[in-house]
Amino acid sequence: MPFYEKGDVSIYYEETGSGFPLLIIPGGGLNSSVSSLDTSVPFNPMKTYAEDFRCIAADLRNAAEGQSSGPLEIDRPWDAYSEDQLGLMDHLGIKDFLVMGFCIGGPMIHNLLRLAPDRIHAAAMMQPSGYTSEHPNIFYENNIERWGPPLCEKNPNITMDMVDNFLTNMYTNRADFVFTVSRDFVQSLETPLLIAPDNVPSHPYETAMEVANLAPNSETTIFPWKDSPEHIDEVVVHARRFLKQNEPL
Repeated sequence: MPFYEKGDVSIYYEETGSGFPLLIIPGGGLNSSVSSLDTSVPFNPMKTYAEDFRCIAADLRNAAEGQSSGPLEIDRPWDAYSEDQLGLMDHLGIKDFLVMGFCIGGPMIHNLLRLAPDRIHAAAMMQPSGYTSEHPNIFYENNIERWGPPLCEKNPNITMDMVDNFLTNMYTNRADFVFTVSRDFVQSLETPLLIAPDNVPSHPYETAMEVANLAPNSETTIFPWKDSPEHIDEVVVHARRFLKQNEPL
C-alpha cells in the first residue's frame, strides 16, 4: 500500500489509469478517504475516468476510516491539508494536473488554486460545500461529533479542546462564502471551473452558484443531477468533456 511521508505526516494514496494526472478529493468532510468514493459520492471517478486520466486520490490526514495521519495543525488547518495534497503530487513527480473534488473538495480546490495557481489547468467542483447563514454551524457540529471523538480515541495526544480550536479556526472563524478564499479571489480566477451544485445544508446551492457567477471562466452542470442515474451519467460525461478540453496538448 503506497504512502507519501514527510516528517510526522503519512498520507495513504491510490492511483489508477493513465494519461494526464487528475487529483481527486473524495467527499465525506474531514473523514474524506479513498474508500468514501464508493459510499459518499454519486459516482467514483477512480473507476469512471480510469481510461481517461491518471487518477490519484488520498485519505485526508486523520480521517476516521482512512490510513493517513499527522499532527493537528490548529493554526493552519486548510493549508496543512493543501500541503499534503501538493506534496503528494510532488512525490509522484507531477507538476501540472487537473483536480476534481467532492464536498470538502470545493473549499480545498479554492485553496489549492490560491497556493499553486500555475499547476492546476482546470478544476471540477462536485456538490461543493460552503457557508450558508441558514446553517452557520453545521460543519463545526458535524465534525465535533463525528470526526473529533474517533481521532482522540486513536491518538491520545489529541484532546477535544484541541479539536474544538482546530474546527473553530477552520470553520467558525472563516464563516463566510467558501471558507478558504474571498469573493475577490474567485472573481480574479482565470482557471476554468466546472460547478456541479447540490442543494443540501452542507452543500448549499446558493454558494455554489455564487462561485459560478463570480468566476470568469466557469460553467455549470445540470441541476438537479443526483436525482437519477441518467442525470448522474450526464454529469459524468459533462465533467469528462470539461476536463479533456482543458488538459494540455
